[in-house]
Amino acid sequence: MSHDGIATRSVMRSVAFLAASALAMSVLAGCSDPDPAGKPLAGQDIAAADRSRIADGGTLRWAVDAVPETLNTFQSDADAATTRIAQATLPSMFRFDATGRPERNPAYLESAKVVETEPKQVVLYKLNQQAVWSDGREIGAADFAAQWRALSGKDSAYWTARNAGYDRIEKIQRGDNDLEVRVTFGQPYSDWRSLFSPLYPKEVMGTPDSFNDGARRKLKVSAGPFTVKSIDRKGNEVRLTRNPRWWGEPAKLNEILLRAVPRDQRAAALAAGDLDLAEVDPTAAKRIALAAPPRPQSPSPGASGTPLMGPDRRTLTAGQKRDKARFRGFEVRKSLEPAYTQLALNGGDGPLADERVRRGLARALDREELAKLVLSPLGLPAEPVGSHLALSGQAAYADSSGAIGGQDRAEAQALLADAGWVQGGPIKEKKEKKGEKKGEKAAGSEADKSKKGSEGEKSKKDSKKDSAEEADKKKSEKESEKKSKKESDGGDDGTYIVGEDNKPGDDEGRTGEHLAQDGKQYGSKQLQQGGVPGAYAPRGTAAPAGTAVRTLAKDGKALTLRFVVPAGEGSQSLRAVADRIAIMLERVGIRTVISKVPDESYFKDHIASGQYDLALYSWPTSAYPATDARPIYAKPVPAADGSLNVEQNYTRVGTDQVDQLFDQAIATLDESESRSLIRKADSRIWAAAGSIPLYQRPQLTAVRTSIANVGAFGFGTPVYEDMGFLKKGAAAPAPQAS
Repeated sequence: MSHDGIATRSVMRSVAFLAASALAMSVLAGCSDPDPAGKPLAGQDIAAADRSRIADGGTLRWAVDAVPETLNTFQSDADAATTRIAQATLPSMFRFDATGRPERNPAYLESAKVVETEPKQVVLYKLNQQAVWSDGREIGAADFAAQWRALSGKDSAYWTARNAGYDRIEKIQRGDNDLEVRVTFGQPYSDWRSLFSPLYPKEVMGTPDSFNDGARRKLKVSAGPFTVKSIDRKGNEVRLTRNPRWWGEPAKLNEILLRAVPRDQRAAALAAGDLDLAEVDPTAAKRIALAAPPRPQSPSPGASGTPLMGPDRRTLTAGQKRDKARFRGFEVRKSLEPAYTQLALNGGDGPLADERVRRGLARALDREELAKLVLSPLGLPAEPVGSHLALSGQAAYADSSGAIGGQDRAEAQALLADAGWVQGGPIKEKKEKKGEKKGEKAAGSEADKSKKGSEGEKSKKDSKKDSAEEADKKKSEKESEKKSKKESDGGDDGTYIVGEDNKPGDDEGRTGEHLAQDGKQYGSKQLQQGGVPGAYAPRGTAAPAGTAVRTLAKDGKALTLRFVVPAGEGSQSLRAVADRIAIMLERVGIRTVISKVPDESYFKDHIASGQYDLALYSWPTSAYPATDARPIYAKPVPAADGSLNVEQNYTRVGTDQVDQLFDQAIATLDESESRSLIRKADSRIWAAAGSIPLYQRPQLTAVRTSIANVGAFGFGTPVYEDMGFLKKGAAAPAPQAS
C-alpha cells in the first residue's frame, strides 16, 4: 500500500480548505468549509468573576515545583516558575487568549503591525504612553534594541538558550516619537509576534555580565502588576508584591507567595492550610473533589464543569470521609494543557530505522482507546490528538493523522511483512548474559511456555504446540490486563514482562512523565501557562481482549523493542499506558521489553541520548510552530566531530521536505499560507511515523472555592491583576463553558 497517496490526500484537504476560504467574498456570499482548527476540547476553568466581586488585599499561596534557579527566561535552566514570575512582573507585547492564539496586550501596546514588506519587513510598535519600568523610566526602543543584541546570537558572551527570530532582525530604531519602535528584519519572519514577550529592561540585557548573572537571583527593575520582593531559597519561597508604579488595573492581591512543594506533598499541604492553589495529580484530585459540593454543569460538551469520576458519595470509605473533612473548602478546576503526550519511536538504528516498521507499529495502536484510558475517568474530552504541531483550537491545527491511518492490524502486519518481519520464522534465542536479572524477558515472548521453562518453537507443523502457545498467549494477555490495573498502585524498578505484577506503592507521588521543553534554539522554553509533567491513566482499567499472534522474526531474530519508562513512585499511571500499548503491539507480533529507569536519568540518559526504542514523553504546543517546533522535527545532520546533531529531534527521524516546509512557513507573511505549510509539514511528519501523538494532557488544579480568576488556565495566559478572594457574601462563580 502506498502511503504517499494517503499523505497527498491529507494535504489536498488543507489546500481545498484554503481555496474555499479565498473564494468566500463575505459571510453572505455562501457557505465555506469549517475551520479545521476547530475549538479547544476543554475551556479554561478559572472561576471567572468580575473585579467588582473581588476583595482588595490578601496573599495567594501558590505551589511551584521549585524556587527557580534563574529569573531570566532566556537561559537554559529557566523553568515553569521562571515563566510564572515573568508573566506577573515583566512586559509581554502579546499574550495568549483562551484558544491559544496571540493577542495584543493593551497594557503595553496600542498597536503592533507590519507596515512594510518591501524591500524588507518592518514592524512598527506603538507603546502605551503610560508604560514605565518600576524605576520610573519609560519603556522604549533602547530596551527592544538591548534585548535584540543579547539574543541575536552574534555575541557568544551571552549565555542564551535560544535566539530564533531575533537572529533575523537587522536593526531597531526609534520611530517618530519615544513611544514608537521600528523593527527591521533582514529576512521575513512570520512569527514576529513571538518576540519581546517577555521584554527585559536594558539594565538586564545591556551587557553579558548582567544577562548571565544579574537576573538570575534578583530582578531590580520590572514593569508588571507585581514586583519581586524577595527570594528565600532556604525557605523555598518567592514573594511577589503589588507594583506601586503599575499603570493598569491595580492588582487585587497584596502578594503572591510562590511556595516550592513537592507534588507528593501537595495534598497534605492543602489539607493543613499551607496552600491556596496547587496543580495536583489525578489521585489527589479525586480525593479533593469528594469534599467539594457538586458544581453546576457547563452547557458545553466536555467542558470543565464535568465532574471528576470518583467514588460514589453515598458509599464512602472511612478514609474518604476523612478526606472529605480535610479538603472542605477546596475544589478541583480542570482543563487540558497546551501539551500532548506522544509515543516516540527511535528511528536512529535497529528495527525502527525502517519506516515500514514504524508505520506498521503506528497502525497497531488504538489511539482513541488510549485517550479514553487517560481522560475519560477525569471527566475530560477523550479525543486523540491529530497534529504534532498544534492542538484543537490553535490556528495551525488540522487533523492530519490520515497521513498514516487509524488502527488496522491487517495493514500493520502487511507493512511489517513488507519489511521482512514474518510470523513463524526461526528465532535464535540469546543466552542469558552475566548480571542479567533472573526471569527477565520480553512482553509477548514465546519463551517459558511450559512449566519447565523450555524455549523456542519446535516446528510450524506441530499443531498441538501452536495451540498451547496460543493458549499461553491469551493467558499472558490476561495477566497484562491485570498488570495495567495494578500499575497505579506502584511498581518495582528494572525490566519486567507485561503481565507480571509489581510491588504496591503510593500513587499520590510526582508523575514520572517528562515534559520535553520546547526551546527555540536548542534550549529550554517553558509553557507560559506553567505546564506540569505527568501522564495520567485511571486506576483499575482492564485492557481489552484480543487475538494474540506469534512473534515476528527476521534473520533469526525476534522483533523486540525496548520500551523505556520512568520508575518513580508517581509513574504508575504512565507505566499503565505503556502496558496497554505493549498489549496492542503484541497482537501484531511485536515484543516489547519494558525497562523502568530512574526518573532523574530518564530523559538525559535515555531519551536525549537515544538509548531506547519506544518511550512516552510530552511536548508543549506553541502559537508559533514554524519557530518553536522546527528543532523538534529537523532532520538530524552529522556534526563536525562525527556525532549526529539531532537538535531536539530525539526520535532521529526527519526529512528534507519537512525542513523545507518549516523554512517556507517561517518566511511568508501571508498567515493563511503559513498555516497551510505548517499543516503540510505535519502530514509528512505523520507519514514518517517517528512519533505518534496520543492525547492532550489533563490539567488539574486544587483551589480554595473563595478564590476567583485562577485555576486550570488551559491555553490562556493568566491575568495576575484580576486574581483574588471573593468578597464576603459573593456567590462562587459558575464554571466557564469551553
